[in-house]
Amino acid sequence: MKQTEKIAIFDWADPMFFNDQLNEEERLIRDTARDYCQEKLLPRVLEANRNEKYDREIMNEFAEMGFLGSTIPEEYGGIGANYVSYGLIAREIERVDSGYRSAMSVQSSLVMYPIYAYGTEEQRKKYLPKLAKAELIGCFGLTEPNHGSDPGSMETRARKTEGGFRLTGNKMWISNSPVADIFVVWAKNDDGVIRGYILEKNMEGLSTRKLGVKCLCVLQLPVRLLWIMYLYQQKMNYLAFPG
Repeated sequence: MKQTEKIAIFDWADPMFFNDQLNEEERLIRDTARDYCQEKLLPRVLEANRNEKYDREIMNEFAEMGFLGSTIPEEYGGIGANYVSYGLIAREIERVDSGYRSAMSVQSSLVMYPIYAYGTEEQRKKYLPKLAKAELIGCFGLTEPNHGSDPGSMETRARKTEGGFRLTGNKMWISNSPVADIFVVWAKNDDGVIRGYILEKNMEGLSTRKLGVKCLCVLQLPVRLLWIMYLYQQKMNYLAFPG
């Protein structure tokens, strides 16, 4: 009797059967993100790359879709999604464009999450709902010209003064910085401890400067040098948990 040969079925679109491991809510979020990215984001990204143009309205649409700070609880403006859902959102945006995925990730993971996890209740209520609605755009100041993203070699300093801190230094390759309203900047204090400081646009001593080079994969992503010169920062506006 001849044995029937069994041929293994290989799904090129989902070789690890990832879709089967998602729950109903995760699939819904994934499909919603995919529809938006393919129908609304893709056509504008092609033109944005040609002209190196950043479209601020896209961040507003991300907010309407619940993409910004999606893991943050609803009381602070998020949708309380799990991290699988957040990863699925990021994956669908990245499928279309790395620049806007970076802008979304900076807002969500590098600005909103540190404020939620390590900020005071006052800071959470002040910043998170507006960041979730894209009424505020944030950036994350870690990388420096001389040492890259190595916190141990960080040169930016926060010197203690009466009633607060005086920050000096500069950061480089800071995504979202040209359009940012708040800046989560990391600096070493007098004891060598690294903390995050929440700075706001138009503070005296805070400015951004244009870089003379471009990242080819993210031409439309606004990236600049962040310059901090003798900026006074009140005590209440640093993140309570050491970095």
